[in-house]
This record gives sequence, structure tokens and C-alpha cells, in this order.
Amino acid sequence: MNSLPLGYLLGFLLFLILCSAFFSSSETGLLSLNRYRLRHLQREGHKGAQRAGRLLNQPDRLLGTILVGNNVVNILAASIATVVAVDMWGDAGVAIATTGLTIVLLIFSEITPKTLAALRPETIAFPASRLLSLLMLVLYPVVWLTSAISNILIRMLGINPKERISDALSTEELRSVVREAGDDLPEQRQDMLLGILDLENVTVNDVMIPRNEIIGIDLNDNLDHIVWQLRTTSHTRLPVYRDNINQIIGVVHMRQIARLLTLNKLTHAVLEAACVEPYFIPEDTPLSVQLLNFQKHKKRMGIVVDEYGDIEGLVTLEDILEEIVGELSDKEQDQEAEITQQAENSYEIDGTAYIRDINKILGWELPCDGPKTLNGLITEILESIPEGAVCVKIGPYLVETLEVRDNRISKARLTLLE
Repeated sequence: MNSLPLGYLLGFLLFLILCSAFFSSSETGLLSLNRYRLRHLQREGHKGAQRAGRLLNQPDRLLGTILVGNNVVNILAASIATVVAVDMWGDAGVAIATTGLTIVLLIFSEITPKTLAALRPETIAFPASRLLSLLMLVLYPVVWLTSAISNILIRMLGINPKERISDALSTEELRSVVREAGDDLPEQRQDMLLGILDLENVTVNDVMIPRNEIIGIDLNDNLDHIVWQLRTTSHTRLPVYRDNINQIIGVVHMRQIARLLTLNKLTHAVLEAACVEPYFIPEDTPLSVQLLNFQKHKKRMGIVVDEYGDIEGLVTLEDILEEIVGELSDKEQDQEAEITQQAENSYEIDGTAYIRDINKILGWELPCDGPKTLNGLITEILESIPEGAVCVKIGPYLVETLEVRDNRISKARLTLLE
């Protein structure tokens, strides 16, 4: 090697440094690829993505090829650098070559190419996959031997070298992906996707219209009152019952009786005959399941019942869709009207306000795994109905009852403590 001209040696040394940079950047680029984008590009027929995907499906052979190649070129580079340095500076050349080559490899073959590959993984990985595929074939015997020895050592540690970690995202990871989408995904679409992911954690009991707020038709009322209700209602479907909602007969669709109302031919018997059988839903049904059930049974409204069969409320397809896309009516304005800001981090809130709505509007984290309304939450904590103003601390929130009427807290002031 000493007989070779210095220019050839330096040129070969530069080539080896570039090879080392190639292996380093290829490793980082391939391992930094977004697996989901990679699969998308593979389905689109992208050749580079398909090659990279095949390489990543054999991680032991891929890493073995890269590491064998990188170590070989680094050892050769060290040998040539030492020969050149000794030829130029004598015995001191060994130390100079070691120090100089370490710095050069660190900057030009490790830090710079790996940083570039981490920032632009597709730009590096896809072209590199062509050469790496060829090297995997050429170096197969060496890689197979080193991988076999490595796998034996891994098994001695109690780990299966063939084990693969699933790439499937959990629900929480999906939420993080959506939140971190930033400007690539409009805020409204982010909210919709998060709403879909939350459907499994929310039951019909959380979004239903409670029993005492159900608007329905009592067949025992006089006909004039029933006709007035039907003509003035803003709903397309109404439950029909006798005396109380637990004695429900069915559900009437306004479209079915509109003509009868116009012709003044509606009677109690005709109204009852126009009713369809009510669709009952267990109160603990997750919204994700109920959305599919509405589709399966071709229903848009259901009656929510508890474990004893007593009616708890009413839920519609619109209620579930609002969890995904936001309010479809003026209900959101009504919810915000229930909350009046008094000072910074202090709000006057109606006792009938739903805790989930309060948390959504204010970005708070009041406990909502028990009572559904603010009145229910306060009375549960106090274990009684207060007769006047009472203060209680719920986590980081100070709650002061302002008004108690008809055995319930009608207004309270909530303050977020600093």
C-alpha cells in the first residue's frame, strides 16, 4: 500500500468516508420513515417505498448489512489514514490519524448524514434502498452468520428475536396524532375525529334528553290540546304515552299525521294507530355501538331505559352526531346561556347544566363519571340539599350555591382556583 501514490490513497480514503456516510444516513432514513405514509405509498405503487418496505420487513438482515458494511469501510478508512499519516509524520502519525479520522467520521459520516436523514427520511431512504437490496444479497453469508450469533445471544436474554412489535395505534396514540396534526388538519376536522374516538367512552346516558325534559303526547289529554302540541312542536318525532312516559305506546312521525291535521281528521284512535313501536335502548350502551344500532334498525330515535326497565330519557341520532360534528341546532347557545362569566375564572352556572357541557365550554375537568348535572354533583358531595348558600371545594374548583328552589340547586358560582 506504501507503493501507491498519495493521491490515490487520499482519494480512496475520501470514497470510504462517503461510503460510511451512506450507511449511516441509510440506517437513520429507513428507521425514521413514517410507517403509515410508507404503506400508503406502497399501495400507490411507489417503487422506492416498495423496496424500503421489503427491507424493513427483514430488520435483522437490514441492520446486519448496514452495520457490516459500515464497520468494514470504517476499518479500511482507519488503516489507510494511519498509513498516510505515518508516511507524512512518522511515529506521531498514528495519534494524528486516530484523532483526525475520529473527528472527520463523527462530523461527515455520522452527525451530518444522520441529521439530514432524520429531517428528510424519504429523500435518503428510497434511493438508498436500491443499493442496500443489492448489498443484502452480496453480503448474505456474512450477515447470516453474524445474525445467527446475535440471535443466540438475544435468546440467552429471554427474548424471541423473531418477535415483532405491532404497528397498530392505540386510541390514545390516535388522539395524539390528530392533536399534533397542526395546520395540516383544520381545527374543525380535528374536533370531529376526536369526537369519533370519544364515542366509545360516552354512553347514551351521557347525551340523552332526561325523562323530565321529554316532550311527548299524552293520549289522555283532550284532543284540542294534542292538536295544538302537534301543530306547534319543532320535533319530527314525538313519543306517545298514557298518563306518564313509563306507559309509552309508541312514537309518532309528524309526516304521517300532517295531512290528517290539515283536514282536521285526527282522533285519539287515529293517532294511536299511527304510532310505531318504541325502540328501547339500555342506558349504558356506548355511542359507538348505538350509532351502528340506529343504522342497523333504521331508527332515528330511541327510548333509554335502566336495568329495571324504567324510562330514563330519550336519545336521537342527532344527539350522537352532535358528539362528532358539534351542535346541529341552537342548543349550544342555550348551553352557553346557562353559563355566565362573573370574573376571571369565575362563572355563574345553572344547576341543570350538564357537567360534560361545562367541561367542553370552559375546558374544565369536573368529575363526570357520576351525576350528569351540576345540581347532582353538588348534592352528591354535600350528601344533602342545602337550605342556603354553601361553599364546597371540588378538586381545583370552589363551588358556592347561590339559589336553591324546588328541592334542587338552581344556580351556583364556580371558580377555578389558581
